[in-house]
Amino acid sequence: MSSITYEFKASYAFIERNFNIVKRYWAWELVWLVYGIVNSLSVSFIGVGMGALGATAMQSQTMVIYLAIGTIVWRYLSVIFYWVTDVIGIERWEGTIEYTLMAPIQRITHMLGQTSFAVVYSMFHTIVILGATLLFFNITLTNANLVTPFVVLLAGSFSFIGFSIVGSVLPLLFPERGSQMTHVIIALLLLISGVYYPVSVLPQWMQTASLISPATYVLDGVRAGLLEGATVQQVWPQIWPLLIIGAVTLPLGLKIFNWAERYAKRTGKLHRNG
Repeated sequence: MSSITYEFKASYAFIERNFNIVKRYWAWELVWLVYGIVNSLSVSFIGVGMGALGATAMQSQTMVIYLAIGTIVWRYLSVIFYWVTDVIGIERWEGTIEYTLMAPIQRITHMLGQTSFAVVYSMFHTIVILGATLLFFNITLTNANLVTPFVVLLAGSFSFIGFSIVGSVLPLLFPERGSQMTHVIIALLLLISGVYYPVSVLPQWMQTASLISPATYVLDGVRAGLLEGATVQQVWPQIWPLLIIGAVTLPLGLKIFNWAERYAKRTGKLHRNG
């Protein structure tokens, strides 16, 4: 029991450390929060613009809701991804990466703290952006089943964390280019996941590629729950791939990260400037 308590406290220490990083760079956090709000509003206004271009009021409203859901859900998932992958770069810049990776704790404890903070931080941003969006647009979800999107987002968080841990290996192995490479990964996921349009409009090879993206299933499930009132049972075809992706990528990501950590220590890639 004492060992479990120790590991729990160690995980919480990473949550507290990340919270202190947010407080230290609060101005940047405000910038990114405002950017997230403006981005959500800008994309959602495309739906309003459809009305000005000749779409019916109902079509315009449907487009606004479709785009707003896509933007907010994507923001939630991408913030989780960035907080898990970018923390290596942050620690390298702060000069604390060697101390973190040489601390006498299990790596799963480290990642548990990182990912827990990422989910809470992302949820906070999502709630703020959702509130701002509701202030600007008259969005009514009369048929919404709120339980379904919650369950889908929970399963999506599980799978996206696995992707993020795999992605966090890149900044560890490539101090000067790793962060850029993680941005390429998230950009490709944005392209193939149907954030702003149905996956069916993509070329066939992109539709095939979208099957490996957790965001594809999250967006489909959340939209089904909010727009059609689908139950958890009805969106099970979207949930079980998320659980499988998470079950595969989480242990795989931890194993790859452990290998990359040993390699980085052996080759001296933990210094601050890369």
